[in-house]
Amino acid sequence: MQSAFANWQEFWAMGGYAFYVWLAVAATFISLIALVGQTFWQRRALLAEVRRQASRERRIRAVKQNHEPEEA
Repeated sequence: MQSAFANWQEFWAMGGYAFYVWLAVAATFISLIALVGQTFWQRRALLAEVRRQASRERRIRAVKQNHEPEEA
């Protein structure tokens, strides 16, 4: 198997297209990192909302149980 580049300097230069190649690589990685970060942030917000909703429903049930008319 033969390498496309003779040395590391040629690899980093990318045949004269280094600016465009590395700009594309950077844009891709930045986008992926932003996507992963947004996913974690959204998951945390969703779980917090589920906890708030569950807590609210528990409070409503507790109030209803405490205010039920007693049978004679």
